[in-house]
Amino acid sequence: TGKSDLAVKLAKKFQGEIVSADSRQVYKGMDIGTGKITKKEMQDVPHYLLDVASPKRKFSVVQYQKLAFKEINKILKKKLPRPNTLGRNKIPFLVGGSPFYIYSVIKGWVFPKLKADWKLREKLEKKSTEELFKKLEKLDPERAKNIERKNRRRLIRAIEICKQLGKVPLLKKTPQYNCLLIGLKKPKQEMKKLIKKRLLRRFKQGMIAEVKKLRKSGLSWKRLQEFGLEYRWLSYFLQKKISKQEMVKKLQRDIGKFAEHQMTWFKKDKRIKWVKNYKEAEKLIREFLLCQIPTK
Repeated sequence: TGKSDLAVKLAKKFQGEIVSADSRQVYKGMDIGTGKITKKEMQDVPHYLLDVASPKRKFSVVQYQKLAFKEINKILKKKLPRPNTLGRNKIPFLVGGSPFYIYSVIKGWVFPKLKADWKLREKLEKKSTEELFKKLEKLDPERAKNIERKNRRRLIRAIEICKQLGKVPLLKKTPQYNCLLIGLKKPKQEMKKLIKKRLLRRFKQGMIAEVKKLRKSGLSWKRLQEFGLEYRWLSYFLQKKISKQEMVKKLQRDIGKFAEHQMTWFKKDKRIKWVKNYKEAEKLIREFLLCQIPTK
């Protein structure tokens, strides 16, 4: 939808800084495939939580939440050189498309502290994604309704929690911030065109070479596939399991499905204000910030 570009314009307007909320952009070396914003595109607006983890190691939402709280609190404490009509503190913009990461911060979820069951994980890794989903469905039908059914890592973790606690508990919430939630919406047909255009641009930028480089650095095919979408289908292509034409077709289809899944997820939250452009978003933020300034 162009949320990164919009966020930069808004952050410049309101003298804010950006905290990324993308579950794949935290990894180093995964730039083109994840659509990571470039230094030029940042336009000198500080960005945080990009390139903070090695793709060779697992990075959890618990780790992300801890880092996000730290960066957001730092931004909130920063003073502007000259106070403006909206106050004198910097404003954090949490920007991304990973619902689990976003809501871990704005809802302040308290995650259960459980020890990893490595034997169980090893056993579950041998199962197909569909088998994992069916297993979770039997153990905890409610969690199965809301989980990303193709996300192996989350399926395995959910099953592991079920085995230890009987089911995945509802997460306790301790919200720390007063938030304005903005969603950028595009018509369905326009979204399809944008997805295709962006995908072709990524190929031109060297997405295939990026995956080859990650593979050369020591990442297994299995690990690449865990990152989903671009990395999954490109790994199949590079292993000569599918043709380039088939890879592009399936990738375009899956990105479209993923975008639809995101919209379904976010539509559940009635607090989100849906906008079509910068002007609408700018107006919402200005009104929101004016309400935050205490009256004398």
